[in-house]
Amino acid sequence: MARERYHEDNVYPAQDKDIITSGGSGFGLMAMIVGIERGFVERGKALERLDKILTFLENTDRFHGAWPHWLNPDGSVYPFSLKDDGGDIVETAFLAQGLLTFRQYLDPDKADEMDLIQRIQTLWEGIEWSWYTQDQDVLYWHWSPNYGWEMNFPIGGYNEALILYVLAAASPTYPINRDVYDKGWARSGRISESVTYYGLDTELDHFEHDVAPVGPLFWAHYSFLGLNPKGLTDSYADYWKLNENHARIHYRYCLENPQEHEGYGENMWGLTSSYSLQFYAAHRPGDDPGVISPTAALSSMPYTPDESINMLRQLYSAHDSLIGQFGPYDALSFEHDWYVPRYLAIDQGPIPVMIENHRSGLLWDLFMGNEDVKRGLRSLGFQSPYLED
Repeated sequence: MARERYHEDNVYPAQDKDIITSGGSGFGLMAMIVGIERGFVERGKALERLDKILTFLENTDRFHGAWPHWLNPDGSVYPFSLKDDGGDIVETAFLAQGLLTFRQYLDPDKADEMDLIQRIQTLWEGIEWSWYTQDQDVLYWHWSPNYGWEMNFPIGGYNEALILYVLAAASPTYPINRDVYDKGWARSGRISESVTYYGLDTELDHFEHDVAPVGPLFWAHYSFLGLNPKGLTDSYADYWKLNENHARIHYRYCLENPQEHEGYGENMWGLTSSYSLQFYAAHRPGDDPGVISPTAALSSMPYTPDESINMLRQLYSAHDSLIGQFGPYDALSFEHDWYVPRYLAIDQGPIPVMIENHRSGLLWDLFMGNEDVKRGLRSLGFQSPYLED
């Protein structure tokens, strides 16, 4: 499992050094596959780690099948906030995306790997997606054994949670119906209200935006580590165009640099949720304190290959003090002469996954090859080259 954060300076103000992230662990599972394929991790050692991860997940606190956002090392829930001490169905979706991708990677003709496949399938089938609708036409983010539904967060798009609705529809045991997607996620069609920003269509209405109509760039990453946006369409969007335009809008914004932040330009760009000047913030056009988060550009490599590679080269050639044991640090600001020698799993995990998807499409091919996923996509009205067989 993945720690929520790793600090090279070993300073943890919240005393949360050992907290485990469920969603970040899903990203880590996918990154492990990249490590195996690129020769960084021995397959046998990786499968030993997978066995330990599955044993942990089989014995953690679960709430109608959903895992909490954060976990203690003993598997008990670590509250994300006062009333967020139960199931987090979005973080569960990110974890399930990783589990299903690894399931596809395993060889069913090998007895030990078939055992891992069956254990993943059991975990997957135990997630009660439909229960998180409260019998309504929308999925709710949180449920607490102590506070019930008091968080009251119905999940409407567009944001990072498309994968949630796809997996909820794909479930062989607790599936949602099409109305939950159309009325809940798509907000009865209002999701498709596109605007033009920096000369590009947003394709969808980015939920809860203000004068700047796009969200942080992780929205173009988290759901699309496994879900291949190439050729993916439904009643509301062309998802390749959605993500490519989202990344290019961020690039053009940093190139124009309307707030004249120091360092912004063609080789230094990308805004997303990360560590910030005041601990953590969701950076984007319209909410930009001058903080660049390397994961924003690097995880966008499928959409902006040249611009992303230039950013990577600039970091290593001109700013090597911003590179640590596990690559570029989480966030930086030239204007404020600030960076932290720290990493977040949810920012680091997508980088190798999306770079590999750019290079070979490996994780996309694995996830999109899952028969449950195909069924879920078809049930929601999606079209994709993977659904043409």
